[in-house]
Amino acid sequence: MHSTSPVNTKLFALFCLASFLLSLSYGSTFLLSLLIQLRGGNEHDAGSVISTAMLSTFVAVVVSGHLADAWGAARAIAGMGLLLVVACLGFALTPGLGEDLKGFGLALGLGWGVFYTLGPIIVAMLVEPRQRARYFALLSGSMLSGIGAGPLLGRAASALTLPLTTAFHIAALASLIGVVMFWRLGAHLKRQANAPVAKISWVAIRQVLSSKAAFAILMVGLGGCVFGGLSSFQTSYAAAHGLDYSLFFAGFLSAAITSRLLIAGFVVKLDAYRAACGLSGVMLGSIVLFAFGVSGNFSYLLAAASLGVGYGLTYSVINGLVANEAPSGTTPQALLLFSLAYFVGVFGFPWLAGKIIVDYGLSALMLSVLTIAALNWLITVARLIARRIAAPKIVQVS
Repeated sequence: MHSTSPVNTKLFALFCLASFLLSLSYGSTFLLSLLIQLRGGNEHDAGSVISTAMLSTFVAVVVSGHLADAWGAARAIAGMGLLLVVACLGFALTPGLGEDLKGFGLALGLGWGVFYTLGPIIVAMLVEPRQRARYFALLSGSMLSGIGAGPLLGRAASALTLPLTTAFHIAALASLIGVVMFWRLGAHLKRQANAPVAKISWVAIRQVLSSKAAFAILMVGLGGCVFGGLSSFQTSYAAAHGLDYSLFFAGFLSAAITSRLLIAGFVVKLDAYRAACGLSGVMLGSIVLFAFGVSGNFSYLLAAASLGVGYGLTYSVINGLVANEAPSGTTPQALLLFSLAYFVGVFGFPWLAGKIIVDYGLSALMLSVLTIAALNWLITVARLIARRIAAPKIVQVS
């Protein structure tokens, strides 16, 4: 893995814009629960559609390295990104609750899986290790902005008395523009980051999972459960509390963007273990608010904004950790496993979440999410304690 000299600012800005546009497609899936309910289904039906994407993301992770080596990472994203366009159009145009929706869920998983996996690898190839946390923050900020903006398209369509499917059509168009941008960026990015993307292997998997990078991989999976569970059924949560779901996504989006503009540069200079612990604590606090403290618009916005800061910045910190703590020569494979763990959480947990809502109610889901967030935070506490215990031993040896 070779790093290059200073990143071309204009090139990276276009890369982030294209990432934002593609991310709208995944963001629009947070409207699936509402769309399926309008067609006579329930949260379990929505969770089943979303969870099919988890199956195809496994394939995406495995083939992404091969595609990147053959086409170049950016053009691999462009080629598979067409499936995001297909998925959005499929969700909008398919009537009823047929199996076709699950087929489009599989298409979503393939397209999003390749994009989400190769995006950070492109960054890792473009920048030096000491700059990774900062540029990972910018990339994840662009992606989270697109994800958060997707559901707002649905609220805007409703305000304009347009059908909910309008949001999926707009997301499809935005994704198509993103595909074209990635294809055109391909030649430029290949010149700047010409190292091949190493393919996943059992040897590399064992090396990564036996290293400290395994903790960050576990954390991103748990964080994905929290984010996927909350976001996928936020329309149901808002309806149960007499609130407007757009407040959640507006609060989350504004906090995610603001934190990257004003805080990210400071956070990435801090000790990564302490930053992860503090930010995971903020995320845990937001879930406590969602579970017990939301009683009106202000508390709803506060909980959403806290999640945007805590989840968004934690992701950036542990993304940098997994890249830097991976054994030498396994950074691409570590990032692949990082993405895979995220997909298991963000696509797999909604299936369980939908079943929990239907069988036991929203309060049971919130307690489940709270437990996962607490476990995520406890991992960071344990890592800090373990490092503190080990520190004197290191001093004695030296």
